[in-house]
Amino acid sequence: MKSMEVVKLVEVTRGDVVESVHRGVVAVVDSEGKLVASAGDPRYLTYIRSAAKPMQAIPVLESGAASHYSLSLEEIAVLTASHSGEEEHVRVVMQVLSKIGLTAAYLQCGTHPPLHRPSAKALIAKGLEPTVLHCSCSGKHAGMLILTRFNEWNLDDYYKLEHPVQQLMLQCMADFAGLNPEEIPIGIDGCGVPVFAMTVEKMAFSYARLAQPESFAPERKEASLKLREAMTAYPSLVAGTGRLATDLMKVVGNKLVAKDGAEGVFCISVPAKGWGIALKIEDGHTRAVGPAVIAVLDQLGLITGEEKELLAIHTRTELQNFRKEVIGEIRPAFTLK
Repeated sequence: MKSMEVVKLVEVTRGDVVESVHRGVVAVVDSEGKLVASAGDPRYLTYIRSAAKPMQAIPVLESGAASHYSLSLEEIAVLTASHSGEEEHVRVVMQVLSKIGLTAAYLQCGTHPPLHRPSAKALIAKGLEPTVLHCSCSGKHAGMLILTRFNEWNLDDYYKLEHPVQQLMLQCMADFAGLNPEEIPIGIDGCGVPVFAMTVEKMAFSYARLAQPESFAPERKEASLKLREAMTAYPSLVAGTGRLATDLMKVVGNKLVAKDGAEGVFCISVPAKGWGIALKIEDGHTRAVGPAVIAVLDQLGLITGEEKELLAIHTRTELQNFRKEVIGEIRPAFTLK
């Protein structure tokens, strides 16, 4: 039976005592599938969650649908988003829907308040309720509607596993991860569409292939390069204000392509190296993700000291009491092997 070992990645201190720890797994893989570095067992099985969104957006580009509807780079970027429901996010998703002749009524992603607190407060102040456009997955669902519209498939049940658009995206995810679709356990994501389970090592491999897509057919290679360009050109659309994926790409430019997923998942493509990086915090707590991700990049020599300083808010988080006194910190606590 395979080991599912997790290791301590992040510790939380109070004074001189470590009060809590967050364990997890890190895998760094090259485009040939070789493990470059790791912490914990890279065979740890879990859901990739929203870190699958770039791969789910690839069919929109390689099919010709993105060109057919004249999608801009910012519109392509929002297809990969787990956005915070800010005004720019809502605006760009609406642009996408307008280009395919549909309204927000066709989105089946459900509704929740904006993740961006000022945006949520602004809605309340205006006496407005959040809409499907504020859902963090509305961009992904807009991408699904693009493909559905382009292929003249049924619009009403595009979110179901048996629908052609979901089967197409499952196949694309499997291709990137080097798996057959039947090897991927399927769950249901928060927004109602299928979500894919795989090992952390396979997650990293999928991002390595995004980093170095030369082994793919020309259409997929071109789609991968365009998607990377869109995400790094418009990082604020991929996540949002104060979010790690956005801040990381803003600071390092096109050196890295970053995408978060729920329950403590984070994935990165490193084009210059042809590497993919995947991280999973076992307990799913997001507070551990930033310190762990920056530590991985630092240990691999992928960020400079200046870049690390610019990302300090995500690296070592000070803990304060109700009197605003610093009483501890959240910090990385591992070394890659």
